Amino acid sequence: MQDKAVYVKIGKNIRKYRLLKGLSQERLSEIISANDKFVGHVERAERTPSLKKLIRIAQILGTDIKNLFD
Repeated sequence: MQDKAVYVKIGKNIRKYRLLKGLSQERLSEIISANDKFVGHVERAERTPSLKKLIRIAQILGTDIKNLFD
């Protein structure tokens, strides 16, 4: 279950940085070329994003990927 805790933390941090950027879940999903519900699923730890998607999300949100894990 420790893996789930990591994804919960990542989801919360994505939400935090997304809101700071003023982006909706749907808009961020669109920018990363994902299903319009993808970011919502990731933020709720219902889906596990690939490393490639996490890197892209961090770039768009203007943060270092390590900040998504803190």
